[in-house]
Amino acid sequence: MEIKRGQAFPFGTHHVENGVNFAIYIKDAEKVSLCLFDERNREQILFEKELEGENRTGYVWHAFITDLPKVFAYGYRVKLKDQEETHLLLDPYARNLTSDEKWHDEPAEHPDYHPLGKVAKDHFDWEGDKHLNLPMHELVIYEMHVRGFTRDPSSRVQHPGTYKGVIEKIPYLIDLGINVVELMPVFEFNEQEALHKNPETHKKLHNYFGYSTVSFFAPMNRYASEVSGNAAVNEFKEMVKALHKNGIEVILDVVFNHTAEGNGQGPVLSFKGLDKKAYYMINGDGNYLNFSGCGNTFNCNHPVTREFIIAALRYWATEMHVDGFRFDLASIFNRAEDGTPLDNAPLVEAISRDPVLSTRKLIAEAWDAGGLYQVGHFYPRIPVWSEWNGKYRDTVRSFIKGISGQKNAFAGVLSASHDLYGNGRSPASSINFITAHDGFSLADLVSYNEKHNLENGEENRDGMDQNDSWNCGAEGITTNRKVIHLRKKQIRNYHFALMISQGVPMLLMGDEYAHSRNGNNNTWCQDNELNWFLWGDLQERQGFFRFYKSLIHFRKSQPLLQRATFFGENDVVWHGITPDNPEWDQDNHFVAFTLNHPDGQPGLYIAFNASHVYHNVTIPSLAEGKFWRWVVNTNNPSPEDFYDEEQVKELEGQQYRMPPYSSIMLQKWDR
Repeated sequence: MEIKRGQAFPFGTHHVENGVNFAIYIKDAEKVSLCLFDERNREQILFEKELEGENRTGYVWHAFITDLPKVFAYGYRVKLKDQEETHLLLDPYARNLTSDEKWHDEPAEHPDYHPLGKVAKDHFDWEGDKHLNLPMHELVIYEMHVRGFTRDPSSRVQHPGTYKGVIEKIPYLIDLGINVVELMPVFEFNEQEALHKNPETHKKLHNYFGYSTVSFFAPMNRYASEVSGNAAVNEFKEMVKALHKNGIEVILDVVFNHTAEGNGQGPVLSFKGLDKKAYYMINGDGNYLNFSGCGNTFNCNHPVTREFIIAALRYWATEMHVDGFRFDLASIFNRAEDGTPLDNAPLVEAISRDPVLSTRKLIAEAWDAGGLYQVGHFYPRIPVWSEWNGKYRDTVRSFIKGISGQKNAFAGVLSASHDLYGNGRSPASSINFITAHDGFSLADLVSYNEKHNLENGEENRDGMDQNDSWNCGAEGITTNRKVIHLRKKQIRNYHFALMISQGVPMLLMGDEYAHSRNGNNNTWCQDNELNWFLWGDLQERQGFFRFYKSLIHFRKSQPLLQRATFFGENDVVWHGITPDNPEWDQDNHFVAFTLNHPDGQPGLYIAFNASHVYHNVTIPSLAEGKFWRWVVNTNNPSPEDFYDEEQVKELEGQQYRMPPYSSIMLQKWDR
């Protein structure tokens, strides 16, 4: 091998002619050595060379090496001026890693986890794959965990828990009716880093969710069927290509608010050894600021870190063909280097105006763990951002379970929260959700008043204490038929509310068959049936699954339910117990409305009774030759909870005695 001066940009490794250019930013280094290793054996050093003055431009260290193996690992041995020890560091721009091949079902007490970058020249045939560019207001998002989706043996896939496993289940996704998968973290993380044990089994727990990124350019190796060469990169690409071929977009849940290096006592893997003050928020006493709740906070608006984040996002959007991003704890992006909230944060502005990223789907979780809550105003200057609408979740949960004083707010969130997003934005700015990976599942939302997190090994101290849940009269598993009947109605009510709301619905993997986590509302550390998709349960609960997916397909067929603009004066008519009389000042837990076609004629009638008593409701009349047909009645068991067009059932008369805790939808039909 021959080493030459090389170029300072671009960062990372890049094949040039018959060699590879290496470039990395390191601040205040006393000594830097480039180290090359065998792909699978770090003890086998292929090359180690201290970089000299000609290999440095400013704070960028670079080299060009020819005649390299087809596949090799690399890292940088760095001695900083203010530190005694020397660290072998991972290149933050590495696109492939040498980390473990297999997921650790039994995590080690003290795992030896220190991945390095890997270079493997390869070619991938995208076969003309392009971004689908589905209209935002037509999306139905499915929040999915790659491993958990097919890990359970009941999935019966050839490659469980992998990108390939997702490909095998694409027919199911089509049947369900979703057109976007939002993948929980797929950037490399260490599943062994969880500290606690299950107090009953004494087994060490996992970091299952993956919200602890080690490398922002590299796909998770242990979600691939193998790791040799470019296997993880190529299998991820195969998954994206296959999803696109079937009309399904891919959004990544990305965690740029903190890293796996933790606080001052955490491991030194990469960023800490390169320039910790550029990559992390650190106060004058040398302590790591913690607005993420995870020990450190990424210094997103430092020029070096901002450039790094933009480069990573562009890479996933262009070379990996990802359609968009959901940004975890995105309000951290709106903090200065000392943590002070910013009015116009450089990173957010850069993403919003980027010629590539601004055309992708951008979704902000518009809050952080430090109390900065920005739902409705994350970045109002340019209407390219959507937001997880936490106010939607809280309002719908409260109204459906019968809390007083929620009627007006409920009508507002069903209308895409015009009060939050009406100033120059659109209904698609609101990502509506009832449940997500954090908190109760849909089934647990109606089965538990309290969290039951003892299995997490933290004596039930972890997880949210306020869940806006209601167990319907009994905590957890019960044989009481009245309670079971009410719970089934309530989960139908929640899903129905989500599907008829303006805005963009997001669904949680497993809710379609009423998956339960046994009341655990913080299952980040549970690599087991609490989180895995249980395909056997899906088969046993086909009645609810039919209701769930039928509503998804119905929504997608109805322009009235997926508007690109907010309601105009003639688009919606609000009712009460009687037509045209919504009685907003009456806290009767009843909300009803009709959605009108562009010609002003009614198309759908929708009503919710979230009280504990019956309401005698008068349905609006229709023109001669028209009648209301039943579409949804959540009071009914399957299959009469949803009537498809082959089961046209006419509403008899204009009076309907609406049971407690139920909702209905009627559709105008021709005789």
